[in-house]
Amino acid sequence: MPRNLTRKILEAHLVEGELIPGQEIGVRVDHALLQDATGTVAMLEFEALKMERVKIGLAVQYVDHNILQTDSNNADDHRYLQTASARYGLHFSPPGNGVSHQAHMERFGEPGKIVLGSDSHTPGAAGVSMLGIGAGGLDVALAMAGMPYHMPCPRILGVRLTGELPDWVSAKDVILEMLRRHGVKGCVGKVVEYYGPGVASLSATDRETIGNMGTELGATTSIFPSDERTKAYLQSQGRGRRWKALAADEGAEYDEHDEIDLASVEPLIALPSSPGNVVPVREVAGLPVDQAIVGSSVNSSFRDLMVAAKIVEGKHCHPRVSFHINPGSRQVIENVAKAGGVLMLLRAGARIHESGCLGCIGMGQAPGTGQVSLRTFPRNFPGRSGTKDDKVYLCSPETAAAAALKGVITDPRDLGTEMSYPRIADPKKYLVNASLIISPSEELAGTEVVRGPNIRPLPHMDPLPETLKVEVTIKVGDNISTDTIMPAGSKVLPLRSNTEAISEFVFYQIDPDFHRLCKEKGSVAVVGGENYGQGSSREHAALAPRYLGVRVKIVKSFARIHKANLTNYGIVPLTFRDPADYDALGKGAQLVLPEIRERIARGDREIPVEVGGRRILTDLDVSDRQRKNLLAGSTLNRVRNEVKIKK
Repeated sequence: MPRNLTRKILEAHLVEGELIPGQEIGVRVDHALLQDATGTVAMLEFEALKMERVKIGLAVQYVDHNILQTDSNNADDHRYLQTASARYGLHFSPPGNGVSHQAHMERFGEPGKIVLGSDSHTPGAAGVSMLGIGAGGLDVALAMAGMPYHMPCPRILGVRLTGELPDWVSAKDVILEMLRRHGVKGCVGKVVEYYGPGVASLSATDRETIGNMGTELGATTSIFPSDERTKAYLQSQGRGRRWKALAADEGAEYDEHDEIDLASVEPLIALPSSPGNVVPVREVAGLPVDQAIVGSSVNSSFRDLMVAAKIVEGKHCHPRVSFHINPGSRQVIENVAKAGGVLMLLRAGARIHESGCLGCIGMGQAPGTGQVSLRTFPRNFPGRSGTKDDKVYLCSPETAAAAALKGVITDPRDLGTEMSYPRIADPKKYLVNASLIISPSEELAGTEVVRGPNIRPLPHMDPLPETLKVEVTIKVGDNISTDTIMPAGSKVLPLRSNTEAISEFVFYQIDPDFHRLCKEKGSVAVVGGENYGQGSSREHAALAPRYLGVRVKIVKSFARIHKANLTNYGIVPLTFRDPADYDALGKGAQLVLPEIRERIARGDREIPVEVGGRRILTDLDVSDRQRKNLLAGSTLNRVRNEVKIKK
């Protein structure tokens, strides 16, 4: 039977289970990708496994999130990550070298491999036909220890691309079109596989843009075939020997289908405050703009920065607009400089920052009160920018540059009366400088791991009791993101290695006293709506609530990564069997889950919850492995117990 590309890659890596959608599978992981916001805890978790060295083909620790050193915490964490990487056999990419997605594609990306990353935008690896999957740090730590990665086998959405993008329209508009069609939860449990004659018109970095932001669809990952465009990119990076052709078989079948004529795509923009709130740029044209940012996690490639540079060349940004450029890597800005783009941007009034996530994770670049910010970022969740009640719009580099010039949201096609569209070709040979990356060696294996005062041990987690008695301490609505559960930003991110300290910020945007209430009550519950836990892979959104005593979350539906993280930390993830029961559980409700341990141990899916003299029914949809994690109180507890038994 003809196979799609996703199935080919999964079959080649399958070590447990069967490729039946919805059933749990275990896959062998080729690359592990860590970044410092999640990687610090992941490294602590790896150390807790008592491994001498990583047992995976390639592991890379990037520092791209916590690069603002406003006190000693981030610098201390960076030294810990550098020395731990040397000790345990990871490559180390220091601050300023680049955002993990861009830098990994440049230096390590390889068609047909699976990369597991402690960053939800790891699917950007689709740019070089890798199956990139975002996960919690603990899952990445287990992969570094040589264990398979477990996940529900995804359904495959095949998206046939035809035609070519018109002038002033780019890859960002393609993924915004997908979000306009499918929304932020329309691809949960799916891999989006792009194929068809239109694929050849998209460069490797175009594909990275689409794959990276495909995370906002709720997708497990995205994938493109490996073709001549992939080959040209790897050759331009001096790594052509890593290329191989990969594609779906002729006549391959998909679980679901969609089709996009690239020639019909128009400039699109996501309105505040969801990546799925997409409309044509023309619908909001004329709205005054205060800030425009090109780059960061996505749209930070050579092509993206150069198209912005060419648009503003010989002009100056509007006096009201603060225009920012966030290169995806040091290599990107070096090549933009070689092409003359840095001077174009500087003379146009742009502020060029070091390579890193920056404003995308709330590390600086926060807009002013009531100000409108256009960003080429992948997310605009409420408050993520660092400004309460922010007005963040997501758009292409073309739309951001047009707004920077005009001072209002502008359909970039309107610039066609003033200039020709600057189509940018990737360099046939990039300037390559990998000198900042520290590679593992036998000599470095003797490095002493340096731990600053902010590096704290992981908290102890008790096994699941026989019966759970909990109080609902917060009730939230639909599409609650991990940013809302566990905020980022320059105030919170430096505390990632200190669970006790960071726990004070859980649900801080909604209820600043949440952590105090949890400590008073002991064991507590959270109630939520649809798509609970969307967005970032940050496991602190599970770890910190667990530390505060959250033992169960009852919602209408979960986002994939967050649900996995909850089971990793012993928080029981339940869904309402009857969504109407959501209305019956308010803050302060006293819940009893009788014989919960026995029910989970024997494999019950139906879990009754007693509240106020009545019983509501919930579902526990987890694998046998995850049930063992819940019973043990955490995945680390389970793994340690199994290691003891083997010994």
